[in-house]
Amino acid sequence: MKIFKWTGLTLLLLIVAGIPLLFEKDLPKDIVDNRYSNSSSQFLTTDNGARIHFRDEGNASSTAVVLLHGAMASLHTWEPWVKILGTKYRVVTLDLPAHGLTGKVPQEAHGPNSFNETIDAVVNALGIDRFVLGGNSMGGGATWRYTLKNPGRVQAMILVDSVGLSSWRKGSRTSSTDSSGDTPVGFYLLGQPWFRSIARYLDPGLLIEQGLMAAYNRSPVVDETLIARYYDLIMREGTRGAILQRGRSARPQTNEPDLSRLSQPTLIMWGAKDSLVPVSVARKFEQVLPNTKTIIYPDLGHIPMEEDPTRSGADVMEFLDRL
Repeated sequence: MKIFKWTGLTLLLLIVAGIPLLFEKDLPKDIVDNRYSNSSSQFLTTDNGARIHFRDEGNASSTAVVLLHGAMASLHTWEPWVKILGTKYRVVTLDLPAHGLTGKVPQEAHGPNSFNETIDAVVNALGIDRFVLGGNSMGGGATWRYTLKNPGRVQAMILVDSVGLSSWRKGSRTSSTDSSGDTPVGFYLLGQPWFRSIARYLDPGLLIEQGLMAAYNRSPVVDETLIARYYDLIMREGTRGAILQRGRSARPQTNEPDLSRLSQPTLIMWGAKDSLVPVSVARKFEQVLPNTKTIIYPDLGHIPMEEDPTRSGADVMEFLDRL
């Protein structure tokens, strides 16, 4: 018993002693902004004082395609598609509140309503009345939510491994073949109150690397540059706190919307190896949306536009050409 007692005490002391090594301060905004903005970057200040980072690229005289990134990501995730789609179409990408170079915004407005307002602010500033709207993961959820509210403005939707209705989450992983099984540890920890209480101060480096390897289905695209991009943007001053605040303020949908009202042509794109949103959710979108085309990539994960931009970009181009 004494051996167990001293062993446990020793482990506890080692953990306590190691905690300071896990703490890391934020990165200054100007350093991160200079590193991840380019000649196409624009910044728009909204009525509530938020500074939104966006890019307007491609063929300005053609149909506009507005693309929304997923949780913890940024507009940089669309750069491979911008190169492909931009040869023919106008492509607008933006950093949603609590993400990228937009980061923390006033009044902690980091939820779905602020996403709608951010999309409106950008397209209105660019004078775009009607457009194709697409998104990955969280951005896919923002896509169908915006379209429900503004059906006349959205010509078509592109849902890439998109989150769905809250009720779809239950039982969505009943089969071991439904996803890759390599789930990011960080998403589990963010669901734990004890972890959220200290996460604002912790260095997320190891969690980011593990999460990216899982989300990207261990694709070789996950290199030091990509890991550094996610790390720097999450560590940008104020962003860690904004991400946590957004998680705390999220509420389950009580009165779920009727997605069958969305009659726009919709391209559903999914990686069969998705470890975050299983491919069964794609089938649920097929069942409820009245006008869909679905493409499943058997070898890809949660981020098809970066894992295989050539193949996925060509599929989007074909979809757009048929509109």
